[in-house]
Amino acid sequence: MLDPKLLRSDLTGVATALERRGFVLDVAAFAAWEEQRKAVQIESDRLRAERNANAKAVGHSKAKGQDAGALLVVGESLAEQLQGVEKRLEAIQAEVSNLQLGLPNVLHSSVPEGRDEAANVEVRRCGVPRQFEFLPKDHVALGERLGMDFEAAGRISGARFAVLTGNMARLHRALAQFMLNLHVADHGYREAYVPYLVHGTALQGTGQLPKFESDLFAVRGDPGFYLIPTAEVPLTNLVRDQILAPEGLPLKFVAHSPCFRSEAGAAGKDTRGMIRQHQFDKVELVHIVRPEDSYLALEELTGHAEKVLRDLELPYRVLALCAGDTGFSAAKTYDLEVWLPSQQRYREISSCSNCESFQARRLQARWRNPATGKPELVHTLNGSGVAVGRALVAVLENYQQEDGSVAIPSVLSPYMGGLTRMAST
Repeated sequence: MLDPKLLRSDLTGVATALERRGFVLDVAAFAAWEEQRKAVQIESDRLRAERNANAKAVGHSKAKGQDAGALLVVGESLAEQLQGVEKRLEAIQAEVSNLQLGLPNVLHSSVPEGRDEAANVEVRRCGVPRQFEFLPKDHVALGERLGMDFEAAGRISGARFAVLTGNMARLHRALAQFMLNLHVADHGYREAYVPYLVHGTALQGTGQLPKFESDLFAVRGDPGFYLIPTAEVPLTNLVRDQILAPEGLPLKFVAHSPCFRSEAGAAGKDTRGMIRQHQFDKVELVHIVRPEDSYLALEELTGHAEKVLRDLELPYRVLALCAGDTGFSAAKTYDLEVWLPSQQRYREISSCSNCESFQARRLQARWRNPATGKPELVHTLNGSGVAVGRALVAVLENYQQEDGSVAIPSVLSPYMGGLTRMAST
């Protein structure tokens, strides 16, 4: 959420900043609601002051033994008026809050201009795509011989699901374990096991609600739950309504979890295989930092995700997302894209974002600044470290052999009981 004080003091400036994203803020409508709010707030304050003054007058009158009947009648009228005005104020404030919740984050000045992914800027590449002496297969053709079963998944759950068995399931688990161990042992993260069901307030805190409700899976019941679209949600909510000690920062959390997404905005895209699924696994990284440290933290976070791909010896590139392609809650984002031989192009495997204070303001996540002694908003960052299913796809395609077997990356072999090659049985 953007700073309400900024919206009140420089609404036109905010509108101009959001135009970089292609977002049009209705300044007139927003200003009209704010004027209503201020007018009703003033009326509420006036009536409350009159009610309080009248109550004192009643007390003085009774203390002197005088008849306070007329004053009591006035007091009842004022209380009734105040109740009505407060209901109006509550309704207006709810409307203003809804408008604020619909506003995306203001972008950092370093974010490249542009309206869509075509304007994203390549920052660097690592590794050289392998030159095959045979026509490489895609992960579906490879996987069907090695324990990847989309037909069984379809019978159980329908499209956009997969069943993995045997060494394929083991490779999937090995990837997650390797990533967790790397981030905990080498990068200093604290591992967390988190709920996969959360309340709507948790999703509102990280920015998925109310704007992206159609992308979520809601679970019926009282109270209602949502399946998490990413472990970013419960991890970031760990600091909800907290005032953190300065010596405790930064906080760095890592969690392996399933993620559930309806892919409502991706109809018809990547319908083949494991690229875009309703259920997939991800190792998520979250940083909670002092505001002045957040852009150094973004570079560090991105480097941690890159280390996964370097250790797996997978060719990849890093992109700085342009203004129009940057996510709702982010002030700046880097995407990591891994090379897929079957598609002869790089595909996204991680997004690393600095949300600055956008999520923290929704969550009321703060730290006590020793320079002021006052609670101030922290900055939050998140990134995939990395998506397990897409890493599996990349390993299958980049390590495939002409006979249809797949070599096991050396860093994964210890997690596979020493196995160096995966072949159909």
